[in-house]
Amino acid sequence: MALVGPDAEHYDKRFVWLINGTCQKELLYDGCRWSEGPVWFQDGNYLVWSDIPNNRMMRWVPNGITGSVSVFRTESNYSNGNTRDREGRLVTCEHGARRVTRTEPDGSITVIADSYNGKRLNSPNDVVVKSDGTIWFTDPDYGIMSDYEGHKGEVEYGGRYVFRFDPKSGELAVVCDDFDKPNGLAFSPDEKELYIADSAAAHEADKPRHIRAFKVNADNTLSGGEARFVLKQGFPDGFRVDTDGNVWTSAGAGIDVFAREGDVLGRINFPQGVSNLVFGGPKRNRLFVTCTHELYSVYVTATGVQVP
Repeated sequence: MALVGPDAEHYDKRFVWLINGTCQKELLYDGCRWSEGPVWFQDGNYLVWSDIPNNRMMRWVPNGITGSVSVFRTESNYSNGNTRDREGRLVTCEHGARRVTRTEPDGSITVIADSYNGKRLNSPNDVVVKSDGTIWFTDPDYGIMSDYEGHKGEVEYGGRYVFRFDPKSGELAVVCDDFDKPNGLAFSPDEKELYIADSAAAHEADKPRHIRAFKVNADNTLSGGEARFVLKQGFPDGFRVDTDGNVWTSAGAGIDVFAREGDVLGRINFPQGVSNLVFGGPKRNRLFVTCTHELYSVYVTATGVQVP
């Protein structure tokens, strides 16, 4: 194992072309209890992320060297994962209200999904929007396991599923029902595959710690589901994909980078456990990383897949 720069471990020569050895991690904020769900607003040039136990969402704006931080939303219903839809609206997973919502341009909140077959969802965790406008999200039970990241409660519909919501038809469909703890998810650049993390090892060491790869069929169903990206340390929580198809995933106190075929290429280490990340900045080459109590950024030479 060779070192590339002060914070990266190099396992494959392809990793050299994905990171910049002269770039350092930059601490942007350190006042969270559990930071999660970063989403970059390209048109507004700012970042929003969740501070789940503090029941708020934060905003970082690149002013000066380290930027400035303010509260984006209080009483956020213990929000977790965030993304934007194809119209640029914020889509949020809310542990506390057990729902997925959309923030309209006037600031009002629209409920996208809060129940399945008449039963409340568990605690929607992470979300991604496909180019056709469909909204895909995971629904483990992390937010109802205790009162720390939501409200303690029961699994009502009997599972921990991955869902697809079609805003045109209003249909909420189960696309996968065999996960222990489905977590982060992201499409490949061509949207022919959907990657979904299983983070069950967070609570039981012998449980899954991998990201599964599914084929996205023409009717938006899924097939396959091999465990393609298997972590050796930590567990996969949130992750993102770059324009070359590489997967950048949280993995304990660091980010593991995998080639699309499943080979691990390298690792960027952080001082705290990484929960999630997103590509941002004007060129989508700046990684914003949520780590336990902190928010970091680091410039890389990869480019993140475009998100509205």
